[in-house]
Amino acid sequence: MAGPLVEGARKIQERLKRSLRLLPLPLERIRSVGAVDVSYLGTRDTVFATVVLFSYPDLVPVEKRARAGVTDFPYIPGYLAFREVPIILDTLAGVEITPDVLLVDGHGIAHPRGFGVASHLGVVSGIPTIGVAKKKLVGTFDPPPDEKGKWTPLRVNGEVAGAVLRTRPGVKPVFVSPGHLTDLESSVKLVISVTGKYRIPEPLRQAHNLTVLCRAEWKRTGRLPL
Repeated sequence: MAGPLVEGARKIQERLKRSLRLLPLPLERIRSVGAVDVSYLGTRDTVFATVVLFSYPDLVPVEKRARAGVTDFPYIPGYLAFREVPIILDTLAGVEITPDVLLVDGHGIAHPRGFGVASHLGVVSGIPTIGVAKKKLVGTFDPPPDEKGKWTPLRVNGEVAGAVLRTRPGVKPVFVSPGHLTDLESSVKLVISVTGKYRIPEPLRQAHNLTVLCRAEWKRTGRLPL
């Protein structure tokens, strides 16, 4: 059952990957940073997506959007984009200001086929994206020094595909990888610049908090809080 589904998804990834571009993000021209998060309810077929938007570099919240929907694509490691990107795109369609760059809770090119959910979203939306994940999907690395801003390379098949970044001392690092229209150096710089006292960069942390709120309100009232 999953065989033809996976094969079809793989071919879509291969086709979209041909449009992937990695290049330095012009940080001096960034005026807005967005973040997206996706959460599931019950059978994991009911899905919630949030987008939060901040001005940059002062990180003042300027906009937030949320959507609820249903996905019929099963959870298959390495194919998360097919569950999450459709509702993320639907949510992005509701924002008044298109962000200059999007942080995505997931991986970019640090992926078995070099095309994770952040890369997929970037290519189909045309927005520069950066993957910021809590766990490694693939690759090898040495632990980074226990100091904020320090990082070590994440290597996939011998090539540097991401950074294992320490966002604060005494906590586990996060895994940063370029999605689309960014490169590793500018991705790491951007992530560090939007990270405060928590492990997770502030835009992603607030996007996640909003999905938690949406899930709770949906269970209670069957509606979203915004």
